[in-house]
Amino acid sequence: MQNVLDILLERGFVQQTTDEAALRELLSKPVTLYDGFDPTAPSLHVGNLVGIMALVHMQRAGHRPIVVIGGGTGMVGDPSGKSEMRKLLEGHQIEANLESQRRQFERYLDFEDGKALIVNNAKWLGSLNYIQFLREVGRHFSVNRMLAAEAYKIRMQTGLSFLEFNYQIMQAYDYLKLFQMVDCQLQVGGDDQWGN
Repeated sequence: MQNVLDILLERGFVQQTTDEAALRELLSKPVTLYDGFDPTAPSLHVGNLVGIMALVHMQRAGHRPIVVIGGGTGMVGDPSGKSEMRKLLEGHQIEANLESQRRQFERYLDFEDGKALIVNNAKWLGSLNYIQFLREVGRHFSVNRMLAAEAYKIRMQTGLSFLEFNYQIMQAYDYLKLFQMVDCQLQVGGDDQWGN
């Protein structure tokens, strides 16, 4: 049986990996993986399609995808690809967008019997103790390394808020929580995910 990595490479889904040989080995058996999507609008957009289709290919190959809809990270706003801070949405707007996007994901992925999951990262991010979070998680992040990331470099020229600066740490925490909760071992996504 063909390894799904070959399919993803053949179709141009893979730009870079941390360790291709280890990834190939990991994908030789069923694995849980995730991609994250922030509910900044009621509808997904064409830029989300690559991530969605990667999850579809993974599910077809017998892996279990998790869609992380960022109710927590959406309260902060992803600084990547933007020249200025995103408009901060109110909780009711985020909830409405979450529900609308959930219905769209259900068109592509099979969520029956736990074959795929949709989770809202507000579940774990919303109740964090800030000081404890900084001590346990934030201490592992180098500000210099974070500022070297392309998404932050661009925004440093036009202004990066402290709120947005925390986005990368929150994304990394998503991975930790998913690993702890459901043994998630792989993250897929755009270039901004490298800091995680």
